[in-house]
Amino acid sequence: MTALVVALAGALVALVAFSVRYAWWRPRVDLRAPRILMYHMVRSKLPGGRFNKLRVSPSAFERQLAWLSKRGWRFAFLSELAELTVLADLPERTNKTVVLTFDDGYRDNYLNAHPLLLKHGAKATLFLVADRHDRDWSVSRKAHHNSGELREEPKLTDDEVRAMLDSGVWELGSHTVTHAPLPNLNDAEKQAEIVGAKEQLQSRFNAPVETFAYPFGLFEPGDVDIASAAGFSLAVTTEPGISTALRREALTLKRIKVSGKDGLMAFALRMHTGHRGLSG
Repeated sequence: MTALVVALAGALVALVAFSVRYAWWRPRVDLRAPRILMYHMVRSKLPGGRFNKLRVSPSAFERQLAWLSKRGWRFAFLSELAELTVLADLPERTNKTVVLTFDDGYRDNYLNAHPLLLKHGAKATLFLVADRHDRDWSVSRKAHHNSGELREEPKLTDDEVRAMLDSGVWELGSHTVTHAPLPNLNDAEKQAEIVGAKEQLQSRFNAPVETFAYPFGLFEPGDVDIASAAGFSLAVTTEPGISTALRREALTLKRIKVSGKDGLMAFALRMHTGHRGLSG
């Protein structure tokens, strides 16, 4: 009897731990609500890397694309959601929409993600930092993140960005000029980061820039106003989840975080609920 009790107790502890980690019991969000996925890098992990959650391996990324395609998800650019104001604009099940977004502008987006998008008939929105080279923007948020890990990650060249845009499977969005945390800036600096980046990117790549991502997901109400005045139709945060009030949340859209430390089961759960566990 004692052995049975111990075994049952162990199974209960395992079940609780699994439930906390994956939150499988969360209610599924209406399939008509577009899923916006947040990626950074598609590359192998660094041994001991601080930012390995941001590194999704090419094989994992391809499994995710295949999973989405097999289950009937339609790939869309973020800008395409600007035409949607209510969930009724998308019929249940017949038009499940997923938006792949990539933040910052890492070179592996072109070397590794781009061929896989072409292979699987997918497309993505690139939130590009205009002045991205030789920068370790994580230090601007947390001074102790001074290892240089992000600074040393190769960034996209302008020619690579042009090739991605010319392929038709990428659209260009803005991620400010320097990836500065907006709440730390004064009004003039915020204008320069938000409006300046849009102007620079449009001029440099001769492409429309209609969408925006807040650096680190940090913003204040005034930053939303600046983004709106700059002409951005949609903007994304790093708040985990799935936005359902598309008109009200147009400039503060939630995203599903895709972690390099997750398997396909966690990815599938996030697609259903917007979250992997209790926190994100």
